[in-house]
Amino acid sequence: MMIDYQHLMTYFNESPIYIQVAWGTSLILAIAIVCLSVYLKVLRFHLRKKEIENKLLKSEYEALIIEYLYTEDELGDGHTFKESVIEQLQSAILIESKRKLIISILYNLTYEVSGELSDTIKTLYIKAGFVAHALKRLESKHWYIIAKGIGELSHFRIDNVYNNVSKFLDHPRLEVRKETELYLVELFKFKGLSFLNTLTDTLSEWMQLRLLETLQKFDDQQICDINPWLKSQNESVILFAIKLAQIYNQFEVQNTLTELLSHPKKQVRIAAIQALTHLYGIEAKEMLKANFNDLSLEEQICFFGMLEKLVMPSDEPFVEKYLFHKNFDIQLLALKILKSINIEKYMGLSKTTTNEKDSSMIELVNTI
Repeated sequence: MMIDYQHLMTYFNESPIYIQVAWGTSLILAIAIVCLSVYLKVLRFHLRKKEIENKLLKSEYEALIIEYLYTEDELGDGHTFKESVIEQLQSAILIESKRKLIISILYNLTYEVSGELSDTIKTLYIKAGFVAHALKRLESKHWYIIAKGIGELSHFRIDNVYNNVSKFLDHPRLEVRKETELYLVELFKFKGLSFLNTLTDTLSEWMQLRLLETLQKFDDQQICDINPWLKSQNESVILFAIKLAQIYNQFEVQNTLTELLSHPKKQVRIAAIQALTHLYGIEAKEMLKANFNDLSLEEQICFFGMLEKLVMPSDEPFVEKYLFHKNFDIQLLALKILKSINIEKYMGLSKTTTNEKDSSMIELVNTI
């Protein structure tokens, strides 16, 4: 063995330098592979151990919290079970990993319970000291930590930290601003929409849907005056306010909506027509009818949609002008409207029409 080793060393020393380098590199790589294999095995062992510990802790805390939720308040001056649970959680949340684990349990439970139990979870969250930790996140230099902190306060409906959260409406990161806006609406409903008064950002379609979805979770709420938002310099705020007018049947803003029919942005004008259609804006209908030729094609189509819902017998002469309009949508709507207000004239039209295209359109209306 000694001879073999000496022979190997002699061979190595007498070899060209590039062979020596290759052998040296191979040896280093082999050692590195062995070390990495050992490290990965040790790491995997610790991860599995940690996973098992987390599962045990999760089961332990879940059982503890669920028992807390379903235990009635004890009478007497002695140390109660609920007080004991709160003390245990207060100690546990000092350790970050345990705090995250308990928060995840509370999050999951809020999706499974409602009513008084939901209020009990909020009370537990407050008494155990989680609010202080969430507020500490708001002091972070990292925007994503701030956003998570606001989201947590919103989820557990902590409404007494308005000043701590509302200051982030002007945060440079869009994600933080949106979390702040959702917090305000989630906890203060229509009052929380006051940020629209000074909003300069574009309120995205996705965000508008989120806000509307949040508002519609609440019953018997008093909507605020939306006229200032309908007159906003921010186009996206106007569009959102128009949606509010339509969803919450704000008949009192018809005049403001009518003013928007002359707004410089076509998208706003079309949205206003749709809202006025829903709110039975007869005066707006007459105004649009008088200025029909000045409207864009999209507005004309939208107007005929309004006319279909708000049509009166006196509209018949106007409708007749567009029975054979070159635009498919307008012609279709005009024929449908005529059929609804004067079936005899419509039937006569179907008998006298010789144009193949018009005849096909009439047949289509007959099937509707």
